[in-house]
Amino acid sequence: MLTPSYVPDFDQHIVLVTGGAQGIGLALCRAFAAHGAHVIIADRQAEQAEAAAQQLQADGGRAQAWPIDLADPDAIRQMMLAIGQQHGRLDILLHNAAYFPLTPLAEISEAVLSRTLAVNLSALFWLTQAALPWLPKPGGRILATSSVTGPRVAYPGLAHYAASKAGVNGFIRAAALELAPSGITVNGVEPGMIRTPAMANLGDDAINDNIARAIPLGRLGEAADIAAAMLFLASGAANYITGQTIVVDGGATLPETSVVSL
Repeated sequence: MLTPSYVPDFDQHIVLVTGGAQGIGLALCRAFAAHGAHVIIADRQAEQAEAAAQQLQADGGRAQAWPIDLADPDAIRQMMLAIGQQHGRLDILLHNAAYFPLTPLAEISEAVLSRTLAVNLSALFWLTQAALPWLPKPGGRILATSSVTGPRVAYPGLAHYAASKAGVNGFIRAAALELAPSGITVNGVEPGMIRTPAMANLGDDAINDNIARAIPLGRLGEAADIAAAMLFLASGAANYITGQTIVVDGGATLPETSVVSL
């Protein structure tokens, strides 16, 4: 009898989602909670994280908020220790939090670059190190929200962000290799242009409409599109996948030049 391992089932799983209070992170939290997981929403925005946790609970899910500044390595270690002691394990670590103030290359300050790298890239190192004692071996999952910006394309004003996400992809491959003997997989998703509150910082509605028309599938992505890919990578259907990223961009990176239209 065939077992439908492609059906996401995270009953009794403990899932930590960083940056889960809004946008893609909130969609991730909703998706995992809807499939039975206990979701821990780690976010600097304490009130939004608590509101998100309460809403998930009201919808019948299990969730808790965890206020944290992910630029602080000590806070990360303390959080992970507390989660491990409280739940006894962590099944899925999902680093989604990101910092990306739109800043021209010539104007990037030391403070902006330092925080961008700390939240987007360094935190992934500290989260992984602190999570290792609590992740099941085999079966643990480490996931990261990367981006097409950096690994594949560029966007004006996001050189700092692009560099951090290229680093995230390098981390995914290296960590996957080192952790493979323990049966822990490390993968990620590279979103393209996704309709989120944060995207409003990158342009007005007219600009976003023009971007949507240039995407082969003819629309901006939704946060739920990213959540669906993450659910797959966290599920049993992805047991033999590690060190990889899935591009979810509506085909935006496919044309050789921007002149191509369909």
